[in-house]
Amino acid sequence: MKDDEFFLKLEGSVREACKIDNDLFDKYDVKRGLRNSDRTGVLVGLTNIGDVVGYKKENDKVIAVPGRLLYRGIDIEKITHGFQKENRHGFDETVFLLLTGKLPVKEELKEFTCHIASLRGLPDHFVKDMILSMKGKDVLNMLARSVLGLYTLDDKADDISVNNMIRQSLNLIAKFPSIIAYSYQAMRHAYQGKTLSIRHTDEDLTTAENFLRLIKGEGSYSRLQADLVDLSLVLHAEHGGGNNSTFTMRVTSSTETDIYSAVTSAIGSLKGPLHGGANLKVLDMMENIKSNIKNWKDEAEVEDYLIKILKKERYDKTGIIYGIGHAVYTISDPRATLLKEKARELAAESGRIDEFDLYSMVERLTPEVFRIFKGEQSAKVVCVNVDFYSGFVYSCIGIPKELYTPLFAMARIAGWCAHRIEELTFSAKRIIRPAFIDVYGLREYIPIEKR
Repeated sequence: MKDDEFFLKLEGSVREACKIDNDLFDKYDVKRGLRNSDRTGVLVGLTNIGDVVGYKKENDKVIAVPGRLLYRGIDIEKITHGFQKENRHGFDETVFLLLTGKLPVKEELKEFTCHIASLRGLPDHFVKDMILSMKGKDVLNMLARSVLGLYTLDDKADDISVNNMIRQSLNLIAKFPSIIAYSYQAMRHAYQGKTLSIRHTDEDLTTAENFLRLIKGEGSYSRLQADLVDLSLVLHAEHGGGNNSTFTMRVTSSTETDIYSAVTSAIGSLKGPLHGGANLKVLDMMENIKSNIKNWKDEAEVEDYLIKILKKERYDKTGIIYGIGHAVYTISDPRATLLKEKARELAAESGRIDEFDLYSMVERLTPEVFRIFKGEQSAKVVCVNVDFYSGFVYSCIGIPKELYTPLFAMARIAGWCAHRIEELTFSAKRIIRPAFIDVYGLREYIPIEKR
């Protein structure tokens, strides 16, 4: 029997075994997706690291409020505007804040930045054996494989003392940009026939500048482009304990496994298109809109096309306007707001201001389009999320699509590490183990000759 026929024969039985009556979820009050019936998240833990605010509860009612993102109690808007006002990059400062709970003074930041920069390099044999020789078509998969490979280079890989977890965290945060950049270069060489360019890291550059140099070369990026990459890293560094990849990190870490296994599990979660890959869908959708709308400045034409997307008549016919809506944010996503502030400047530098204006129009029209499509009473409050503008920003910078989600991981490793340390130090200190009810029912074992 051919493989296709073999798997097709099994498929019917597997599908049947997976069937669960939808009514049973209501009967047992199952919180599907760990969401309450009012769409708020089920409370499963406490954290000191970050907070995502998009609504408040009053008299059991969920009320939409302007979005806020807090890192260790400090508003992300104040953090971002703080380092931007001083004309410097803020990712290292953000990492320090997430790990230690405080903002560094000048000397602390200088020492911390130098230490992180000193850890960027990868051993030559590791680059050759783990990245260049073992081909990979997906950069995130190559990153996950490389992280597991780092376990073999760590003499204290399984040590979960706080001191050692800090050492491991800084090493991973520093090495992620190098692994991602080298993996991309190896992938494009092996599968796209491009020149293989493995550049040494530069300790005098910021994390954003160093990454752009590794993927694009010396002098191939502007200061504004580096500023936008740094901003993106800051905005994606942390998003509370409930986002899927961070929760995965905490669940895996709660078993007291090593950091390399835990981080790899988080990368696997992030790779899912419902989590880390949404900006690619936004970019593709906007390309479709651009090619099908004759006048980008005609609001009526744009609105009509958006309604057709919701009606499953246009684009991928899923009825989804990508980059719109969020599990927590309702009125606004502060990350999208901050990214948009600089995105217009970048669009002007790149000669793509008309395209930026189209994005802005889609952002402005979509809530009204939802109201028209869903009806006045049933339409929930929606806003654009950070993915709506991040793909456009990366495109203007010239970052390849294969690196969009890896860039997310490059930022979020900071939050993942902070949550791991918290989980294994002062959290519940017990393995995370929620309950599932088996509704398959009892059956008798039948001897094989009687089946």
